[in-house]
Amino acid sequence: MDTSTIAPVDGTSTSFVTDSSSLAAPVPRLAARTEQAVKVYGRDGTEVRALDGVDVGVVAGRFTAIMGPSGSGKSTLMHCLAGLDTLTSGQVFIGDVELGSLSDGELTRLRRERVGFVFQSFNLLPMLTASENITLPMDLAGTKPDKEWLRTVVDTVGLGDRLKHRPSELSGGQQQRVAVARALANKPELIFADEPTGNLDSRTGAEILGFMRYAVDRFTQTVVMVTHDPVAAAYADRVLFLADGRIVDSMASPSADKVLDRIKAFGA
Repeated sequence: MDTSTIAPVDGTSTSFVTDSSSLAAPVPRLAARTEQAVKVYGRDGTEVRALDGVDVGVVAGRFTAIMGPSGSGKSTLMHCLAGLDTLTSGQVFIGDVELGSLSDGELTRLRRERVGFVFQSFNLLPMLTASENITLPMDLAGTKPDKEWLRTVVDTVGLGDRLKHRPSELSGGQQQRVAVARALANKPELIFADEPTGNLDSRTGAEILGFMRYAVDRFTQTVVMVTHDPVAAAYADRVLFLADGRIVDSMASPSADKVLDRIKAFGA
């Protein structure tokens, strides 16, 4: 019998005991990860260290929430994981691809083919219909959508009777449904959601979160969400807590009350 130490995806260490007759637990597949991620904004006396040596992994097929006080680095971490921003030092991987090794064109293509985005501001093009906004990434890539999958996504988010409407003819909740459908339409490996319910009422927000939860459970989608809301975080499988550019804690199987208590303990 021997004692070993592993470093799980949140960067902490855990001791465990093995013997020759036992089988090690399977190592989870990571959809994305960072290694010693550092992001510095500004220079000289105005430097801000948004990320400070972050090691983290996003488990494939799971829902991960990122929380922390304003300025903690949570949005910066998500943007770097998604390839929307670059690190000052360290590495970011999507699957086995190290993003820093890619040209601008290769990075654009990777984001288009393997990543979906849901933003708080929806980011819909006003001159396009809901249907055209949903398929826009594939149209730009010159690929055809999987019609059966697209129908499933549209039906699941309840947009079947709104596909010919433009964003100005849709409610905020319906616009966010379009944004979520667009993120899922080409079956990306990863969906990144930055405060996706921040502009929505509580009922509509719950519907959007419920659909993202359904996408994880039904379609084994991988979702990474930045949020300040303990209720939203409770939809996730795991919550990462950031402070001063570092991961200071994580929580599996969160509830809104547990998340709120943890935030209070950090003084966030």
